[in-house]
This record gives sequence, C-alpha cells and structure tokens, in this order.
Amino acid sequence: MKATTADPGTRPAISKDGDGLRRWWSSEGNEFAGRNLALIGVLVVLVVLGVLTRPDLYSDPEWVRNNIFTILQQASAIGVVTVGMTFVIIGGGIDLSVGAIMALAGVWATTVATQSFGAGGMIFTAIAVGVGTGLVNGLLISYGRLVPFIATLAMMVAARGLAASISGKQTQISGDATINGIASTEILGVPLLVIILVLVVAAGWVLLNRTTFGRRTVAVGGNPEAARLAGINVKRHTLLLYALSGLCCGIGALMLTAQANSAQAAMANLYELDAIAAAIIGGTLLSGGRGTIVGALFGVLVFSTITNLFAINNLTTESQNMIKGGIIVAAVLIQQFRFGSLTKLFSRRP
Repeated sequence: MKATTADPGTRPAISKDGDGLRRWWSSEGNEFAGRNLALIGVLVVLVVLGVLTRPDLYSDPEWVRNNIFTILQQASAIGVVTVGMTFVIIGGGIDLSVGAIMALAGVWATTVATQSFGAGGMIFTAIAVGVGTGLVNGLLISYGRLVPFIATLAMMVAARGLAASISGKQTQISGDATINGIASTEILGVPLLVIILVLVVAAGWVLLNRTTFGRRTVAVGGNPEAARLAGINVKRHTLLLYALSGLCCGIGALMLTAQANSAQAAMANLYELDAIAAAIIGGTLLSGGRGTIVGALFGVLVFSTITNLFAINNLTTESQNMIKGGIIVAAVLIQQFRFGSLTKLFSRRP
C-alpha cells in the first residue's frame, strides 16, 4: 500500500476515533498556553478577593499601582532563582540548595573586605560564589554520580554553615550606596528590581526556546541515554545547568541584599521550596523533559499575590503556608490527571 503524507501546513481534523483530539491534547503548545491562561485566571481571582476583602484600599488607584509594583518587587529575587530552578528541573535534576547559596553569596559579598572593593567587587563576589557553588553541585551530580537530591541537600547544609561562620551569625550591613540603590532605583517609573526580573526571564526564555542549549536541556531531561547516543555530552550539560542555577542565585542574592541593605546566614530561607513550587504550578514536570519559563514566572506571581493578599488582610503566615501547600498538591494532581486519565480517555475506541 502506498503511504500518504499529510500537508504540514494543514491542521489535522478531529476524527471520530478521537485521534485528532488526542493529538491536540498532547500538544505542548496547547498545554502550556492553557496552563498559562489558567494561572492568569487564578491571578484575577486573587485580585477579586482582594477587592472584596479590602475595598477601601482597592478604591485608591494610586495604592493599586504601588501595590502592583510591591508584588513585582517581592517576586523579583525568587523569580530570578526560579528561572535557574526551571532549567535544572527540565534537565532532570533538582536543586535544594538555592536558598543557602543565596545566603552564602550575600554574606560573602557584604564582608568588610569585599565591600572595600566597592560595588564592582560585591557584584563579582556574589556572582562568583553563586556560579562556584553551582559548579560544585554539578560536579558532584554529573561526575561524582550523586543523586541530585542528596548532593544539593548536602550543599544546602554546608552553604548555610559556611555563611554562618563567615558572618559570625550576625547581620552584615551593606554600606555601598550603589548596591543599596538597586532596590530604590526606578527607570521610567518602573523599579529596577522588576526590570532585572524581566531581563532574566526574557534571557531564560530565549535560552530555552531558541538555542541549542535549550533543546539539549529538554533532551537530557526527557531521556538522558537517548541524548547521550545522539551525541550530547550529558555530564557537561548537567554541570552547566547547575552553574546556571548558581548564577541566578548570585543575582538573586544581590537583589535581596539591596532590599534589606544587609545580608545574613538566614536570608532566603525556604526559597528552594518556593522556586520548585512555582516551577511545578507553571507546568514544569518534576520528572524532567518539559517546562516553560513563562509558566514558572506566573507561578511566582501567584505565590507573591497570595502573600500580598494575606498581608493586607492581616492573616497569619501559617494560613498562607497551608494555602501554598494545597496549591502545590493540586498542581501535581492536575499534571497526573492530564497525562494519565485524559490520555486513557481519548485512547478509548467507540
């Protein structure tokens, strides 16, 4: 029988047996678009809840504008870290040490010796510490063959301990006006922290979707053995993924230091969980091979908006954490439902 090929420019029709519907449902583009729209819907619901619970605040346009920038600024540092985390998870790994790396980078950058070199020295130190610790993670995982969970857990403990040792368990004040000014500077009315977040997200999107590095990341996370047989140096690529995560941690540490005008060993506590959660609800699979930077950003914004909503209503942090936990569980269940139940449903023949 002569094989026929479909015109690539035409959309396949949905046949009676559900093949077209199944292909549409499994399409990554449709999946990510649908998930992003759902997250936008969640943000709208949260805003409506804010309007209903605090109409006195939302009736003031100036307050609303300032509150939007407040949410974006609160999301800026964790958003930058989430970009790096998303790459690591797509590549089939996990990084539990991002919060500790941020603390170590911030503390090291604010020592008296480092601050004597000015803003340039502080920026270089934070970035170098972040990338350096990320490389250590990558070496342990790719060449030492440690499980990512164990390697990054060990780094989390070690980095916190080193940060506490360097700072003497004291808060270190940042006396550099340039670094501190990062949190207060605005460009055309937009806070610099928000601009940095947008630039990092844009760079991450281009790197993931428009470069060979991004395609290799998806390949390594989806099937490492197949990627190796295809000629990809899986070990080196894994090393680079964790270095990228460390780079994002270094940038995030500078942003947190600027916001607090200080750094301490306890800073960025549990940021690793927030970054993982944001990536997951944004559509990144914990098993690797699939993910989106834009979705991860929406995940960060959802959590930041929840935090803001609880703050303006004077609700407890405990309640906020319970809501976050519920969102994470719901996101994972939705992933399982999508890739399991509905696939079986559309596979049924009439």
